[in-house]
Amino acid sequence: MRRGILAAGPIRPRSHDPLDIRSLREDFPILRRTVQGKPLVYLDSSATAQKPRAVVDALERFYLTESSNVHRGVHELSLRATEDYERARVRVQQFIGAADEREIVFTRGTTESINLVARSLGDQRIGRGDEILITEMEHHSNIVPWQLLCERTGAVLRVAPVDDGGELLIDEFENMLSSATKLVAVTHVSNALGTCNPVERIVELAHSAGALVLIDGAQGIVHERFDIQRLGCDFYAFSGHKLYGPTGIGVLYGKLDVLESMPPFLGGGDMIRSVTFEKTTYNDVPHKFEAGTPDIGGAIGLGAAVGYLQRVGMDRITASEQTVLTYGVGLLESLPRVQLVGKAGRRSGVVSFNVEGVHPHDVGTILDQEGIAVRAGHHCAQPLMERMGVSATVRASIGCYTLSEEFDALAAGIRKAIEVFD
Repeated sequence: MRRGILAAGPIRPRSHDPLDIRSLREDFPILRRTVQGKPLVYLDSSATAQKPRAVVDALERFYLTESSNVHRGVHELSLRATEDYERARVRVQQFIGAADEREIVFTRGTTESINLVARSLGDQRIGRGDEILITEMEHHSNIVPWQLLCERTGAVLRVAPVDDGGELLIDEFENMLSSATKLVAVTHVSNALGTCNPVERIVELAHSAGALVLIDGAQGIVHERFDIQRLGCDFYAFSGHKLYGPTGIGVLYGKLDVLESMPPFLGGGDMIRSVTFEKTTYNDVPHKFEAGTPDIGGAIGLGAAVGYLQRVGMDRITASEQTVLTYGVGLLESLPRVQLVGKAGRRSGVVSFNVEGVHPHDVGTILDQEGIAVRAGHHCAQPLMERMGVSATVRASIGCYTLSEEFDALAAGIRKAIEVFD
């Protein structure tokens, strides 16, 4: 029996022992390279995570041994490609704990997933005077689609506030819910501050008010294991490239009954059942939302990525990352002239900071000269930056491969930036 690029069957973690990060790093060849003549210190995983060899190998095997289109062919290559594409869907379903593989829609990423909901469900169910509730900490991708929807329909966008530490004021959020609230759209983890939102409580409150809930999971799914059915949200959106998979592939999870009630997002091939000049009938979900040739290799690569994470063990990754992040936060807090931006009690993946007297872009440039990759700017969260009283920050973000000593290198680079600009 053919096993395919993505082997079938259960995936078991390598062990339950603490994560050996140095051994794990051997799975990521790029981490062995140098930048500016210095060993690479990659602290930009929230922008995109590096790819393990398992993902690169899966992509190579697909393109070298069975590259073909899916769902339309009767020849061997097409059948194999279709099998592996759909196996990737099952792999993602199992990874997040969805009840049905049909609840997994492949998209180009989190941004397209959110826009799909805004266009399909939003245009169908949301009208003048209805309210959409988001928070001050949202990425632009979870703001702009709702603004566009409000412009089209006359709905109202409401924004729940955060406190000075960057945490959602949950009582204020609850007070803003009403019978007019049709949709709540919130981030799982802030990409700019690392704040972990109480998403289970948010879902409970929103559903009690009769609203549907979309979670922007681009930063949340990467750092901890969770069960989508226990979470209970109606939609969950995430991107493959932040989950150690390829760029250009993402996922929209939606409850099956909700997806089935929604009209198509795009028209074209594969989202149809039959077409005449008089009428078109649409395919079943998820294919109803996957018009045209999909990113077949990307889906297969994403399947390989979640398989890799399952083998390593998400609980081990979470424990390791929290240890590294706690060390990094403590170290940065101890440095003179460094101010952390965002001090949530529960944080994941990210620490943002500024250096007194040095612009974030200048800090980032000096760090790059030391081989240290960070992100400097507003992080596609300009309203949040304004709320926190800054125009930009330096953001250090970690992955499963990050070592505590890389924060030592970051601290040394910050000291050098201070010296250069003093």
